[in-house]
Amino acid sequence: MLSILLATILFLIFILLGSFHFYWFFGGGWGLEKVIPTNEKKLNIQTIPKVATLIVAIVLISFGLMYVNKTGLINLIIPDWITVYGYWAVPFIFILRAIGDFNYVGFFRRIKHTEFAKADAQLFTPLCLFIGVIGIVIQLMS
Repeated sequence: MLSILLATILFLIFILLGSFHFYWFFGGGWGLEKVIPTNEKKLNIQTIPKVATLIVAIVLISFGLMYVNKTGLINLIIPDWITVYGYWAVPFIFILRAIGDFNYVGFFRRIKHTEFAKADAQLFTPLCLFIGVIGIVIQLMS
């Protein structure tokens, strides 16, 4: 029962995150200043192609569907390799994101005073760690 609750929570988180990415893909601007890493001069360190935003949206929604499928509430036909590796890969990806790149993102970021860095410290990195830990807990309970 607990694993169903945790998987449902992950499903909802991934749907919300994927929805934000679809919003940005279709031209929405709310929150963009806090989600793209900047250096201390407030310059974006990267230009994110629109297609990358779409790909991330699709991947996040797919992760959500993967977890709701695990609850048994829906029954998607998922290849065996996803059930063997995917349920471990997703938490691993998010734990790596929480650790960060030792520069702009994650617990060990060096850049700490930009809008992105503040949002990353308060929300993004803890959320990534939460997703990773919950994903591992779900796997260990299965």
